[in-house]
Amino acid sequence: MFKHFTKALFHISFLFVLLPGKVRASVTDTITVNASDTGKIAGRKINRAFNNIYVQNLKPSFFGQELFQPVKTLLVGDVNAHFVMFNTAKSRFFFDVSARVKLRLLKAYGEPVKSPSYMPSGNLYYRINRDPYKPQFLQLSYTHHSNGIRGPTIMPDGSFNRDSGKFSTDFINANYTIGKRIDKANTIDNHYSTLGVEIHRGLFGQSGTAKGLPGHYGFVRVNGGYIYNIAKKYQDDIDPQKSDFKNWQRIQFDFTYIADKYNGYNALNLKKRFNASLKYYYQFPFMQNVSFIVGGGYRGQDDYNIYFEDSYAYVQFGIASGLNFLFHKD
Repeated sequence: MFKHFTKALFHISFLFVLLPGKVRASVTDTITVNASDTGKIAGRKINRAFNNIYVQNLKPSFFGQELFQPVKTLLVGDVNAHFVMFNTAKSRFFFDVSARVKLRLLKAYGEPVKSPSYMPSGNLYYRINRDPYKPQFLQLSYTHHSNGIRGPTIMPDGSFNRDSGKFSTDFINANYTIGKRIDKANTIDNHYSTLGVEIHRGLFGQSGTAKGLPGHYGFVRVNGGYIYNIAKKYQDDIDPQKSDFKNWQRIQFDFTYIADKYNGYNALNLKKRFNASLKYYYQFPFMQNVSFIVGGGYRGQDDYNIYFEDSYAYVQFGIASGLNFLFHKD
């Protein structure tokens, strides 16, 4: 197993170093807008608070294992390297670029990593209201998804070339999120609920989409999710007179429903149209931007490029890392 572990690290460790380690999201700070604040100052305080909220909602990276997949794996990775390009209290806009790569180290001869999913995206956030304790904001994203392979997508017999076939699609996400923050004596609770729609360019023609995907791959999707995050109060390691709130636990639920026609499946065929996952994160106080994770779910259409025909339930465990686990102050 050690050989498999070191080989997987060789494939993905260089991607993890892209995760900025010095960015701090001070989401545990008390948010106050004084009556004496001018319109400009009050607006900047609100914008800064929302910028930290956006960071909480960025996708983390994952490294570990998934069980019960039809194509057996030794290790899997979902690397999300975030580059925050625009983050200022002078604007209600926030812009992030994500270099996402999904990897599966297969349990096969040579332990290959076949056809990784490359999913770079640009993500624009915009706040709707002025209440950081009950935030509402929009997110607009453009994502490219491909596997970097040039082989034919369709085999001569009409089946998909899962071994060396090209996969490519582009899509736009539009999401609406509402949240709620509750400050307690020893914890700070944050709740976020998101609902949105995902539209793929293949819906309007073959351009930008691998041959054979129309009619077999979901081009219209309804996405949603819920995050419940708890930050806990800890005493300072150096000065016992001081205390600070640090990230502690998180529960996250995500789902996708494929809404357009594909393969003749009816609208209620959830075995082929519905993806869902439930994850639990636990972060010890000595951890900075890493959390242990355990979870599971169901994929009606696998989100790993050319393997999209697979439907299965799975269990996962490992570690997560990212900007959204930097919840505590310096």
